Amino acid sequence: MNFIFISPQFPHTYWNFCDRLRRNGVNVLGIGDAPYDSLEEPLKRALTEYYRVDNMEDYGQMFRAVAFFSFKYGKIDWLESNNEYWLEQDARLRTDFHITTGADEREAAAFKSKSGMKAYYAKADVPTARCHKIKNRKAAEKFLQEVGYPVIVKPDIGVGANDTYRLDNQEQFDAFFNALPSVPYVMEEFITGDIVSYDAITNGQMEPVFESMGCFPPSIMDIVNENRELSYYVAADVPEKLAELGRATIKAFRVKSRFVHFEFFRLTKDKKGLGKKGDYVGLEVNMRPAGGYTPDMMNFAHSTDVYQIWADMVTTGERRLPPGGDDHFCVYASRRDGVSYVHTHKEVLERYGGKLVMCERMPDAIAPAMGNQMYTAHAEDQQTAKEFIRFVTERA
Repeated sequence: MNFIFISPQFPHTYWNFCDRLRRNGVNVLGIGDAPYDSLEEPLKRALTEYYRVDNMEDYGQMFRAVAFFSFKYGKIDWLESNNEYWLEQDARLRTDFHITTGADEREAAAFKSKSGMKAYYAKADVPTARCHKIKNRKAAEKFLQEVGYPVIVKPDIGVGANDTYRLDNQEQFDAFFNALPSVPYVMEEFITGDIVSYDAITNGQMEPVFESMGCFPPSIMDIVNENRELSYYVAADVPEKLAELGRATIKAFRVKSRFVHFEFFRLTKDKKGLGKKGDYVGLEVNMRPAGGYTPDMMNFAHSTDVYQIWADMVTTGERRLPPGGDDHFCVYASRRDGVSYVHTHKEVLERYGGKLVMCERMPDAIAPAMGNQMYTAHAEDQQTAKEFIRFVTERA
């Protein structure tokens, strides 16, 4: 099997995907813009060959790289980046090279459009916030009359919470339209709730072979826009209702052979037309693993190896790794450069040294969302996870 892995060096733990494929006998071919000498040794060992391009945004360069591998090694069976930024380009390359093991251009367009997701959620009987695709100011004002302030405005196609804003009043509404970006935007009614995720690895029959739940108390939008600290945790198990909705969403989107990250609101108060407190409301789908080092947190929480589960799915179509040991929580808390905190870095290490599983600087490319310095630890329960977050992130 020939597998092209796009940008295998970022995030740096993605070398694990390549490593597990190699262990399963796959010919792993990497394409990226980083110099070969800068690649970590485990990644170098996992790759059969690496093709460096000057600019991954240049489709011509990417096309020639895939063509080179196709000529040298024969038919390409898989092509994947597991990275949201490259999903559309991945799909275009699959289409052009007749690689049928992943989403083509048409399917990827549905995955990326926030307004387009609504119809798929409806098929799954998953409630979602009312949404308006912004065409002009008059139509947006009419939508506002229906839902009232506050509303959320965000790019119809975008990565994470970039360029996403909450509008609370007419002044902010006017300011937004006076500087309306050229890219298509959507406006959604505001939902009061916590953000949770249903994370899964699906097989070719659209069945989950692995499931996990992430809990994100703060808004990622506020973290990016207000320079706050990101904190979240992977829970010990997945509530039955969330698993039911996640599986229905997989079927509605016809997600085959992928690692996915579906986001939901868990209502913190009743919302007319959507549900009661504690119910789940669809937010958006992401056809890639959860961001940052969350796959590693899943490993720590569930005593497993999601990279191996994914590689087995690719090569055998099934999960071969048995369940791990006791499940518990794995919690992430970050800090911002230039901010003073109540507890020093040394104090964090002294108090949680035995529980810490990761402690490192985050790459600049994802620091706006993930923070500059991260701490990740085991936690016995939700309360312990929240105490860890408070200790790390409390500002002086």
